[in-house]
Amino acid sequence: MDVFNFLGRTREAKLKLEQHRQRLYRIAYSWTHNAALADDLVQETLAKALKKSDQLRDPNAGDAWLYSILANCYHDHFRRLRSAEEIDENTLTHESTPEKESSEQEIVLKVRAAIARLAEGQRQVVTLVDIQGLSYMEVAQILNVPIGTVMSRLCRARYALKDLLGELAPKLAAEETKIRRIK
Repeated sequence: MDVFNFLGRTREAKLKLEQHRQRLYRIAYSWTHNAALADDLVQETLAKALKKSDQLRDPNAGDAWLYSILANCYHDHFRRLRSAEEIDENTLTHESTPEKESSEQEIVLKVRAAIARLAEGQRQVVTLVDIQGLSYMEVAQILNVPIGTVMSRLCRARYALKDLLGELAPKLAAEETKIRRIK
């Protein structure tokens, strides 16, 4: 016989269920410190208890049985929540956005085009010093020219690039500042 269905028919049984509900709520609230969540857990507990009431063998053990259902509902709730929280805890953002990458790619293309418009000697010096990071002495040895020639070509190349990339200068300066802060 279904104990809760039998008990549900009498006024005394309804009062007993209401007492269980109040006790379950107090326990759930003490566990969660959240009134809405505690109420949801109690409602879920009572629904499961009513659905599975045929599993209760000893009517005198009803309190312990209900509390164990409440504990299971509590653990189930946080088990379901944990998988969602794990995703939320991991920040999946990246500093690089499609707009930023597109803007950076546009700058790179403009700089390459400007470098391509330089005279050959200036182009060689700029690529070796500014892009590859070689010293003036190393570049002078590589190109088999005096170090003064490297410095003058680099100076002229930088001025030419400044003129060719006029509107990009503020953007490039801002990007260079960001890079220096990161390093």
